[in-house]
Amino acid sequence: MGAATFTSLDETHDPAIKSWVNSANSSESDFPIQNLPFGIFNTALDVRKRIGVAIGTEILDLNAAIARGPLPGLPESVICACRQDALNDLMALSKDQIKEIRIALSRALRLGSSQEKNLAACLVPQRDAVMHMPARIGNYTDFFTSIHHARNTGKMVRPANPLFPNFHTLPVAYHGRASSIRVSGTPCSRPRGQVLNNGSEIPVYAPTEKLDFELELGIFVGQGNTLGKPISIEDAEQHIFGVCLLNDWSARDVQRWEAQPLGPFLAKSFLTSISPWVITMEALAPFRCAAVQRDGEAPPPVSNLVSRRNQEMGGIDISLEAILRTDSMRSKAREHTISRPAYKHQYWTVAQMITHHTENGCSLLPADLLGSGTVSGPSDKDLGCLLELTADNKEPLQLPDGETRGYLEDGDEIVLRGRCHRDGYTGIGFGECTGRIVSNQP
Repeated sequence: MGAATFTSLDETHDPAIKSWVNSANSSESDFPIQNLPFGIFNTALDVRKRIGVAIGTEILDLNAAIARGPLPGLPESVICACRQDALNDLMALSKDQIKEIRIALSRALRLGSSQEKNLAACLVPQRDAVMHMPARIGNYTDFFTSIHHARNTGKMVRPANPLFPNFHTLPVAYHGRASSIRVSGTPCSRPRGQVLNNGSEIPVYAPTEKLDFELELGIFVGQGNTLGKPISIEDAEQHIFGVCLLNDWSARDVQRWEAQPLGPFLAKSFLTSISPWVITMEALAPFRCAAVQRDGEAPPPVSNLVSRRNQEMGGIDISLEAILRTDSMRSKAREHTISRPAYKHQYWTVAQMITHHTENGCSLLPADLLGSGTVSGPSDKDLGCLLELTADNKEPLQLPDGETRGYLEDGDEIVLRGRCHRDGYTGIGFGECTGRIVSNQP
């Protein structure tokens, strides 16, 4: 299928388009009319969970909009998917159907649209909305796709050979817990677990002293595949609905003791936070870029993970940011950026994750969630977790007002943000993914 598998640019990406929702026209807005992400919300006046579309500082209540009949031409199957209390049915639609919805919404929300009067009554201020999990997630898989993160963490335990040989041949992953994924704003209760203290041979059961964040991208599966039928690299993009921000909270001391030999378990499964708005692959079309160029000494990927088009356009240029707010900063309405990695540096693409996940015939379902793994870049300011940023607390971060951090303390809040920029196009954002640490007393 080649180039047809990648979303092409169309009228919805035109930077000249403005919205009659004035707040969407600000250059600082995460949600201009060129974005149109989907989420689930309710309000105090209407407690029903329903699908919304972010536009500027507002939410278009999709169910209310359809009830007024201003989105003509959409088939009944699409209309039905838009009336649900989760995005699962919407994610299961074909790429052509998703494109139809996007075009209809774009035309309805444009300045000069004849539908302004009808739709204005369907807007809800984001400040009045309660955001919920965007979908019912059946399965969650967390990958390990940054060569910089792999090298930095590998050097801590294997200085001579930081990368395992398989890193160059496949995107490593493990199956996580879908049951502990929560929407942004959910407090992170400090987990307890088995910890091996320095100089001891017997672990103790105690609260983690090395609570960390991991800045990741979450990838929502669109249409799934039949059990026993792998998804080819040429078709993989047809099975990706969209992306969000993801914080893979980690208890590093618990992880170090338990991870041998089967990998992460309780050190990860206590909470995974995601941002509430799902940015569609269609919205990201202007920001696609080449995949990472491999070092000449690295072995080539296995043949089923190779495609010329994926190499040319498989990357996504997203500027990410991790912000720390301590109790002291919060009292002064301050925050401090501790990392600014770019997603374009990830070694493995989202299409390669999908293809590898299904290469044995494993079936993916609509709204399954994949984590990209920690997003880290080549410089010291591009590191996406405290394990890297502080060299496992050997080089604590120096914060404003004299504070330091090796790992997260109770009261600390992590805020993740993301934005896409490209000359000649309107920039789009992801909103925020937040979580504050609270103590967990026995």
